[in-house]
Amino acid sequence: MILHPQLNKDCSILGKMQLSLALLLNDSRYPWIILVPQQPNLCELIDLERPQQLQLLDESNQVQQVLLELYSPEKLNVGALGNLVPQLHLHHIARFADDPAWPAPVWGHSPATPYDDDQLEHRSRELIEALSITEVSIDEAVYLLTLH
Repeated sequence: MILHPQLNKDCSILGKMQLSLALLLNDSRYPWIILVPQQPNLCELIDLERPQQLQLLDESNQVQQVLLELYSPEKLNVGALGNLVPQLHLHHIARFADDPAWPAPVWGHSPATPYDDDQLEHRSRELIEALSITEVSIDEAVYLLTLH
C-alpha cells in the first residue's frame, strides 16, 4: 500500500490495526484520526470485500470509543468523503461546542493549527496506547510514505 500524497502531507502515522493504517491529522484543534485500509486501489467502501467492510467498521468503532473515553467530545464526526483524496480513508473527529468550526463541518472552515513537537508526541502516544495498535517501524513508514 502506498499512502496518498495529501494524507502523507497532512498526517502522522500512529500505527497499524488489523486492516487499517491509523493516522493522526496534524490539526491540534481536533483529535482527528484517519483510518486507511492497507490495500491498494481502494476508493469506496464497497471496494472492500464484506469481511473487510466489517473489519473496518470494527476498527472505526474502536477509534470512536477511544475518542469518547479520552476526550469526552459533544459529538463524533465520522465520514469518508474522498473528494480530494480518492484513496479510501475514514475520518474520525472529536467535536466540541467550543471548537472553531462548531457546529458546522470542519472541512474548509479554517487552516489547520499544526501540533508542536511535544503536543504531537503526547497526542500520538496516548492514542497509540489507548488503541493498542502496532507502531510502524521507520523502514515501514518510509515505504508507506514513498510514492512509486
